[in-house]
Amino acid sequence: MKVALIQPEYSFQEADADRCFEGLLRWIDSLDESYDLVVLPEYSDVPVAVRGAEKFLAAVEKYNALILRKAEETAKRCHAMVFVNAAYKAEDGWRNTTHALDRDGNTVGRFFKSHPAPSEEKTARALPGGLDVSYSYEYSPVTTVEMEGIRFAFLTCYDFYMYEIFPMIAREKPDVIIGCSHQRTDTHNALDVIGRFVSYQTNAYLLRSSVSLGADSEVGGCSMAVSPKGEMLLDMKNDVGVGTVEIDPKEKYWKPAGFGGKLKSHPEYIEDGRRPWLYRSAGPMMVPDNEKMPYPRLCAHRGFSAVAPENSMPAYGAAVSLGAEEIEFDLRLTKDKVIVSCHDARLDRISNGSGLVSDYTYEELQAFDFGVKFGESFRGLKILTFEEILRQFSGMVVMNIHVKFWDGRPDAMYEEIASLLRQYGAEKHCYMMSANTEALLQFREIAPEIEVCLGITGHESDIVDVAIENRFPRLQFFVPAGHTLDEIYSKEKLDKAHANGIICNFCQADTEEFALQLIEDGVDVVMTNEYGRISAAVDQAYPGLRYHSKTRKSLNVKGKE
Repeated sequence: MKVALIQPEYSFQEADADRCFEGLLRWIDSLDESYDLVVLPEYSDVPVAVRGAEKFLAAVEKYNALILRKAEETAKRCHAMVFVNAAYKAEDGWRNTTHALDRDGNTVGRFFKSHPAPSEEKTARALPGGLDVSYSYEYSPVTTVEMEGIRFAFLTCYDFYMYEIFPMIAREKPDVIIGCSHQRTDTHNALDVIGRFVSYQTNAYLLRSSVSLGADSEVGGCSMAVSPKGEMLLDMKNDVGVGTVEIDPKEKYWKPAGFGGKLKSHPEYIEDGRRPWLYRSAGPMMVPDNEKMPYPRLCAHRGFSAVAPENSMPAYGAAVSLGAEEIEFDLRLTKDKVIVSCHDARLDRISNGSGLVSDYTYEELQAFDFGVKFGESFRGLKILTFEEILRQFSGMVVMNIHVKFWDGRPDAMYEEIASLLRQYGAEKHCYMMSANTEALLQFREIAPEIEVCLGITGHESDIVDVAIENRFPRLQFFVPAGHTLDEIYSKEKLDKAHANGIICNFCQADTEEFALQLIEDGVDVVMTNEYGRISAAVDQAYPGLRYHSKTRKSLNVKGKE
């Protein structure tokens, strides 16, 4: 693939705007059909440094349509993919935007700068409705655009300094990172280090286009191409013109994951040892993931459902705020295939509605109250979507997710569920539970990094054997109506499961005596509706045993201390 990186002349004199813009257009016009991909610098519609919000917006309004039209024409003329950074008019104002155009000149995606610079914040404050940075204060997933089987991710100028985002980009497995940039105060050496670091940390090519600050300048410029190995393939320093480089966008760099380790990409190697709760971006709300959080644990069944409506935000929030290591919730599908949290197939017990959840669209379900039957103080609660739960609690607790519609409904939504978990970074803070062995096996094919848990199978006495046969890492004992505890659970079955490396849940224990007996037996996760009372009883009987306890000394302790 032949790539063109355009580095135009840039001036700090506002009077040079037309001259610099015309120079940029000439370099674009010099390209021919031999190029496959073209990258232009940040704010190609603001060709010089301007002072003040009004002058900035005046430049955008003068040059924006011109550069976007030129980008479209160039994509068609050269039959090349084009990435141009120019402001985009959103509802709340212009946004710093990288536009991705295919070879036919169609805009196939846009990336809004993740971290608007302080100068952009200042401009936005000075002229409300002019430049918009409000979107950057809301959660958004990593932007990727796919063209011709190539996955593109993006960084714009100030984004290059936010190295915390690099692992998030790496998780999307990009082939190329498009960097439309200025970075007018960094030395060539610093830009070299940053560029190499980006590619090495993401296992992707970096194609970065900037602006020339003059042949004698030791800062700025440095339009560059860097390989996934961190090798500098092209560095324009402060040259003006078109930088050309040939790349294979599917090329990756694999290295031993530690001395004598298997070959992995650098980001994969880093993920093996990541401790996200240590990092500033994670914050104190993060907990160890499902692989690292120790046992035994207490799981708040349908949230702290003794004090708030089950499968509701108050129930989950109460459990998380009290230190529950896990929360359990149930997922069902609406008529229009929205994934919602609801235990019963019918609405009658849990809301003022009636009939099957699956007979209503999500919008229709909004007419029902899911709190008032529990108590008047909860009047007005609406049914929750799966995404709302992830958005609020991802990384703050381990989620035991019972996918009810896997137990018989044909539209299993495997890809959609896995995509949401990945989008919110929750794949290591959850496990998926179902009584349907086939569903768990199929989901594991789709998302092998997400743990699964076998529920009661219909052959209740065989649950341990079924889990062993299918190499499920976890099972969940439960005594259904018409069965006795001895039919389903025993210390011998628990020991057999443990001997085969299987983690065991028990659903559920709502008396102190039974919960303590299960802990004594060695059950890994005790589920309860009475989280507050059971939690206090376990902590009193086994001080320092559970992860949330302040007296716990080690993450590796299992069993009674």
